[in-house]
Amino acid sequence: MTEWKKKIGFMVPSWNTVMEYECWRIAPEGVSVHFTRIPHTDDEEETILHMIKEVPHMADMLADAGLDAISFGCTGGSFVRPGVDKEIADMIEERTGIPSSTTSTALVEAMREMGIARVAIASPYPRWLNERLVSFLDNLGIETVAEKGLDIECPAFLPPERSMELAREVDTPDADGIFISCTNFRALEGVEALEAELGKPVLTSNTTAMWHTLLKAGYDEPVPGAGRLLKERLALAPKT
Repeated sequence: MTEWKKKIGFMVPSWNTVMEYECWRIAPEGVSVHFTRIPHTDDEEETILHMIKEVPHMADMLADAGLDAISFGCTGGSFVRPGVDKEIADMIEERTGIPSSTTSTALVEAMREMGIARVAIASPYPRWLNERLVSFLDNLGIETVAEKGLDIECPAFLPPERSMELAREVDTPDADGIFISCTNFRALEGVEALEAELGKPVLTSNTTAMWHTLLKAGYDEPVPGAGRLLKERLALAPKT
């Protein structure tokens, strides 16, 4: 390989140590992944909203790398109030001219692609943030049939086995799929094992963010090792 097939970028909260690790593990050969950090050290609503004010500056820095797509890599920050995911993506695109997405935009598109109309949610969030996620999805026609948050700030220290346990706890027969939320919550290692065990799609913030950002960049080859979404739905995506 003499040059990158695609180059994609993410804005991540400054305390996040999981998204980079997982996205690099997912990234297919020939795709480079680049990150910039937004100051963020707690899950208070005011702090989450402040990240959005930093988006234009962060977008400028990522754009200098000549990327094919950019994603805002904080799930809570892109569903904390109605419509903020579209505002963020529009802001990035207007600033840079580069196709853009957010983690929350990605998760909705992924659920639609996988036929998930009723979802069970596993997260590390406090109660108020889980409620915002449920409301965000409900407004877009996706029903939450079960949900549980751990009320833990900065959950990166938790092993992937904890997200797997939580996914099993929230799973119900009427859930079409499981969503493990938060880009700072380790879950990648358990996705394929959970899908085999539960017999339904298992999406995470990082797998959906990578999937949608790759699509935005025009990449459509199957990506193994990160669940059905990246293996099946990139392969079926139309050429761009």
